[in-house]
Amino acid sequence: MHRVTVIGGGLAGCEAAWQLALRGCKVALFEMRPHTLTPAHSSGNLAELVCSNSLGALNPDSAGGLLKAELRQLNSLIMACADAAQVPAGGALAVDRDVFSQLVTKRISENTNIQVRRELCTDFPTSPAIIATGPLTDNAFAQVLKDKLGEGMLSFYDAASPIIEASSIDFSQVFWGSRYGKGGEDYLNCPMDYEEYSHFLTELIAAKTVVQKEFEEGYFESCLPVEVLAKRGPKTLLFGPLKPVGLLDPRREKPPYAVVQLRREDAESTMFNMVGFQTNLVWGEQKRIFRMIPGLQKAEFHRLGVMHRNSFINSPKLLVKNYQLKDFPGVYIAGQLAGVEGYLESTGSGLVAALHLWGELCGREVTLPLDTLLGALAAYTVRPNSDFQPMNANFGLLPPFAMKLSKKERRQQYSERSLKNLLVWVNNFV
Repeated sequence: MHRVTVIGGGLAGCEAAWQLALRGCKVALFEMRPHTLTPAHSSGNLAELVCSNSLGALNPDSAGGLLKAELRQLNSLIMACADAAQVPAGGALAVDRDVFSQLVTKRISENTNIQVRRELCTDFPTSPAIIATGPLTDNAFAQVLKDKLGEGMLSFYDAASPIIEASSIDFSQVFWGSRYGKGGEDYLNCPMDYEEYSHFLTELIAAKTVVQKEFEEGYFESCLPVEVLAKRGPKTLLFGPLKPVGLLDPRREKPPYAVVQLRREDAESTMFNMVGFQTNLVWGEQKRIFRMIPGLQKAEFHRLGVMHRNSFINSPKLLVKNYQLKDFPGVYIAGQLAGVEGYLESTGSGLVAALHLWGELCGREVTLPLDTLLGALAAYTVRPNSDFQPMNANFGLLPPFAMKLSKKERRQQYSERSLKNLLVWVNNFV
């Protein structure tokens, strides 16, 4: 019987432990929380979501939708728990974050092949092992990794949006609806006219932000603070989180000039997340400026926006195929630490690392097709790159088609090819 160490009880670590346990491995899963918390976590639950509660698009012809379909084909624990904890969010998969993390914790804790050890790792693990300590890796263990791998840890800023108490929203000024009606009345929309938007923008640009002296790296382009977007031009927000296109206020004839969307945080609709409002504003400024938004004048905040460090390694120099360390055979690094960006991308990296590790233990070759997003993401992390940055799942990672196709046709073909080839691979793998 194979014994494997998995360090980190986040999405990647839990998925990796689950996949290995399903295949008969005895897994020691190390999680430092609740004894040692990070600046962003608030509980000891496994797989706690610290930023958005959205796991991205559901449309099967989108990269996010395809990634979800691939994970479901491979019996992902994280996907199963996300589906069970789903809350309405239009064309996206959003979850009640507490229900979700509780489900993952329960499933992991009840698996007799997994021993959850609530302690901080201070030593580099021996093979076989998967390191999935995440973007908020403890400083002491990060130093262990630096010393062992011989490469500096890279890092960038990440941010979380505020969460508002539903009881404090003025529902007479907002309306329910999803963009273009997709998903029904799943979002609360706060409409702004030109004057309201202009005043809001002026105050947002001038607002005081937190000075993060300990960090030297810049922002990650896929998760920019709303105030940074605002400073890029007067209409930048109108093409981003405040985009009004496809949203019509049924009480008014004239379309809104800008719209702030609120997404449910829990199944009971007692809390709402400000969509796309990651921020590094000081807390007093957040309250003052966000209460300028129609419907939020008396908003009470369950959580204000926060900024934190995201760390990742120089994967092209340190990893070989499927997240395995080049200089330490049998030891893998998965999750955002490996340079994939996103909840389900992290989940997928843990799954792929676990399958490859299990294959190595059993003397089998386990490599997912490169025309799947899971296979392509793994390949991206080892591709030579002098300016390596974390990557989300996207169709640009997949091998192109020779024939000329429209954008819609190309996405459909990518999805169909991936799922067909993954099904063949799964059948042969089993």
